[in-house]
Amino acid sequence: MKNIITHTKTLKYSDGTLTNIQDDIAIEFPLTIIIDGEEFATMVCSPTHLEELVIGFLAAEGLIRLSSDIEHISIDESLGFAYINLKNKQSINKDFYSKRFIGSCCGKSRQFYFHNDARTAKTIQRTTTLTIDQCFHLMKLMQEQSTDFKQTGGVHNAALCTSDELIISRTDIGRHNALDKIYGYCLQKKMPRTDKVLAFSGRLSSEVLLKVAKIGIGIILSKSAPTTLGIDLANDLGITMVGFIRQNQLNVYSHPERIILNHAQL
Repeated sequence: MKNIITHTKTLKYSDGTLTNIQDDIAIEFPLTIIIDGEEFATMVCSPTHLEELVIGFLAAEGLIRLSSDIEHISIDESLGFAYINLKNKQSINKDFYSKRFIGSCCGKSRQFYFHNDARTAKTIQRTTTLTIDQCFHLMKLMQEQSTDFKQTGGVHNAALCTSDELIISRTDIGRHNALDKIYGYCLQKKMPRTDKVLAFSGRLSSEVLLKVAKIGIGIILSKSAPTTLGIDLANDLGITMVGFIRQNQLNVYSHPERIILNHAQL
């Protein structure tokens, strides 16, 4: 597993003075996924937990349901290739899956959204509840793990949590990738997810909410803002979205019945 941070010579201006410094920079790593000998996608990511990333990504795309659906996986980090053989061989339907570049920030085309995401996103029926204090506590735990962000300012963080504790955290230059790493971890560990919570550093967009629905988690907490379509999807998919968790404040945008204040529902 490669390092997520490198260093570069930088000319810094501060308080009227120019200084030569060594700056910490987040690594951007292209990973091309080959499925049964056929190129499927190239992702731009941080070069950590790549097997989790690939497994989570393939599950989110609907190519697998379980990690056991993969017959073999090998990752050549030196060349940037992930080779996957599926147990059930399938030719990739070009109407649903075309060669595409999935960047670290932006998402997929609307055609891809309608054809595939609608097929794989789950409506959340059952999940846990959280108190307001637990929301703040889990966000604090996630941020305490965010050492790479503190160094570079150039990555996103996601954490898989119970109502009281952080289970694992994952970092990536792409917010969607960080969630795929969480998904891949859950599939590898065969971990139930209806009672879990996601803490997240990024914007709560429609694509993030679709990713959360695919993972099967009913509460997402973020320090950042939502979008209108993100809120609409959270309501439609049964997901509780809590944003702007900062300085003893937060906003509950959807399904507030799962967020409890002083043992009384909001």
